[in-house]
Amino acid sequence: MDASDFATFQEKVRGTNISEHTLLATDYLNHFNEVVMVLEMVADFPDALEDVKAWEPLSYIEHFQNSHFSDKDLAIAAYDHVPANFRRAFETTVDQINQLIAATVRRLERISGEGDAEKLRHEAGEASKSIQKLMDVASAIIHGSEVTMDQSEIDSLLRDE
Repeated sequence: MDASDFATFQEKVRGTNISEHTLLATDYLNHFNEVVMVLEMVADFPDALEDVKAWEPLSYIEHFQNSHFSDKDLAIAAYDHVPANFRRAFETTVDQINQLIAATVRRLERISGEGDAEKLRHEAGEASKSIQKLMDVASAIIHGSEVTMDQSEIDSLLRDE
């Protein structure tokens, strides 16, 4: 990445909801907020599991292509200029979130088939919290942190019992 391109995009994003430090936008996390909210509903409305199953991962670019975010075109253009350290950490974390959601769907489907409403309620709530932890990591990266979760933490979140 050319430093002058990065500086140009830093200027372009100034005053928007896109980070000047990373050129990433927190609006992308709304994509995951949707599934977290529905997971929280599964505890009381087991039929909401169908909505969780219907959720599809979207890349950063895909999300903004389908978004009503006021600076969506700028978010898309800036993505190619995100510094490699932030982009790598961000994409790794997003991949981990997507894996966790897929593992959660498999686990909840299995529990739902067992007919144990209390276990379904518990697991849906725990999954929601785990996904939120990873979203917090993604948010920190968007705001300039390079801290990610270590593999043992990820493995514990991705358990597929």
